[in-house]
Amino acid sequence: MKQNISRVKFSRYLFILLFPFLAFACDYLDKSPDDELTLEMVFRDKTRTEDWLAGVYSKIPIPYLDKAKHVDCLADDFSPSRGWEVFGWDVVNKIQGNWNSSSGWGAGYWGDFPPKIRAAYIFINNVKANPQQLVSEQEVAYMKAECRFLIAYYYYIMVSNYGAIPLQTGLSDIDASTDELMIGQTPFDEVIDWIDGELLEVSKILPPSYTEARKYGRITSVMCMAVRARMLLFAASPLVNGNPDYKAYVNDKGVEIFNTTYDQTKWDKATQANKYLVDFAQANGHQLYYEYNSDGSIDPFMSYQNMSFKRFDEGNKEILFGRPSTGNGGGSNDDSYEYDKHGTPRGMGGNGGLGVSQELVDAFFMANGESPITGYNADGSPIINPASGYSEEGFSTADEMRKTKWIESKGSRDDIENPITQEGTYNMYCNREPRFYLSVLYNGSWVRRENRQTQFYSGSPDGGPTHDAPQNGYLLRKKVHPDHDPRNNIRAYRPGILYRLGEAYLNYAEALNESNPGNSTEILFYLNKIRERAGVPSYGSNVGQLPAPSKQSAMREAIYRERRVELNCEFSIRYDDLRRLMIGEKTLNRTFYGMNYAGTQKSDDLDNPQAFFVRKPYMNRVFTKRNYWAPIHQGQIDKNPNLRQLPGF
Repeated sequence: MKQNISRVKFSRYLFILLFPFLAFACDYLDKSPDDELTLEMVFRDKTRTEDWLAGVYSKIPIPYLDKAKHVDCLADDFSPSRGWEVFGWDVVNKIQGNWNSSSGWGAGYWGDFPPKIRAAYIFINNVKANPQQLVSEQEVAYMKAECRFLIAYYYYIMVSNYGAIPLQTGLSDIDASTDELMIGQTPFDEVIDWIDGELLEVSKILPPSYTEARKYGRITSVMCMAVRARMLLFAASPLVNGNPDYKAYVNDKGVEIFNTTYDQTKWDKATQANKYLVDFAQANGHQLYYEYNSDGSIDPFMSYQNMSFKRFDEGNKEILFGRPSTGNGGGSNDDSYEYDKHGTPRGMGGNGGLGVSQELVDAFFMANGESPITGYNADGSPIINPASGYSEEGFSTADEMRKTKWIESKGSRDDIENPITQEGTYNMYCNREPRFYLSVLYNGSWVRRENRQTQFYSGSPDGGPTHDAPQNGYLLRKKVHPDHDPRNNIRAYRPGILYRLGEAYLNYAEALNESNPGNSTEILFYLNKIRERAGVPSYGSNVGQLPAPSKQSAMREAIYRERRVELNCEFSIRYDDLRRLMIGEKTLNRTFYGMNYAGTQKSDDLDNPQAFFVRKPYMNRVFTKRNYWAPIHQGQIDKNPNLRQLPGF
């Protein structure tokens, strides 16, 4: 293939390269060079070459508001305000069952990734060393490997969301026929195997880290192993490992897209990949993020909070795959700023549109490590675990003090102990584990910046009946920076964390429990590392520990419960878990509850319609078998008859 393509031919070339996915050639790069340039002119210039590479990078997801309102709200961590639907939050409609093959999906994967994949292939085929502009052979090798990673990564996100995608492993010939370009879908396992091979190969080329600060965020071998480990966990899970529901689903060649025969070796492979990631990351300096009290004990509040906010160069070595910017296509913090603003009450200058579910509130452990709620009755009322000490009756009679430097609840870093809840707090929120207070903003939470408690009662400063108030009584606190100040446009920096070591520990524990459940010692080691940092009792037989799960099924549930709270509100993890474990219908297809949105009084009296602290239904959600995958838009299928729609759509 000639590199020096004429201007007219170059434009046609770009269109043809993108045609298999029918994406938009005019937006094939966020930072594209002038479309009148030839490839030769682009790749003999260092700045244009770097701009092209930046464009390939530009669709790596930013794990804040944009993806939350299109992806994460499809799970059950978040509770978006229904009033924000008119402002483009189409997820509100989707979670109520209104999603078909003609619906748009703001995640944009099918439209956004193929152009970047094509641009990456062009880059690989054309980039070259340029000694005069200080572009070395080593740098070229790294840049090619980075593009190979990005191709594999974008394909992974597509296949894990759509299930059935066309896989292009190189550039199509410029003179290929339309029939050759409009290919059908590749079987799921073949896509996974190809991505797996690419990530392994690329990991041998790229370094585990860079010494130059300007290169932070560039792809590393650790990132390769992180994506690979999570992908193989997904591929071993029930949705795509022996699921008979897809027996009749075939591509245009009549080949089954999913293997419906269970394969135990997939769990073995997932175990090996996750163990390798943990060992490789730790050998290269990665570790859980900790902060300590003055007596040397772990401060779980500060550790869990700043795990989301501290940069890698500030000691946050838990980050395995992070983005230096959390903005939209540049150095701004727009996406994280809007995320913070939607997690901030309207009476404090925020938009108040992004809440968390009562179900997430119920999932957090008590301070003694016990689960407060073990399930729900037919009427939606909770089944309370008596061993937990949990109560939904009454209000606290004193501040609850704990050893921490966390000051967001009317505290001081000079004090050995600080208040976690204030006197008069609804007992549902008292005596909970640290991660609860760092993830949930409830009615009566103290907000340091405003020097007051939240007031979510209807008619109060932070409450309804407007759209910018929590529809079920809660706002998000996880990853909302405590220094965020919308009144004064203060935008607190934080990295965009896509993968971290804490998740890798839980992924490994889960995979090991499926492949070798007899190795409970190692499973508990990693599970307990997470609990220790979180400030809750670990599992074991010693004084102060909780009894360790004795069976594989009990261990599985313990791991799932830990994932639920430790990884809450982190990009796509809960959404992927609900789908890969095939628990979406059980978890999402029902009535969701919250506190009484119309309540005006600080009361938990079930007979008082004005009582705020009473469980009330606020939304009926719908999830059926078809919702385990996103549909291919009908417009794409109309243009490419070789595509086959996902079952149910």
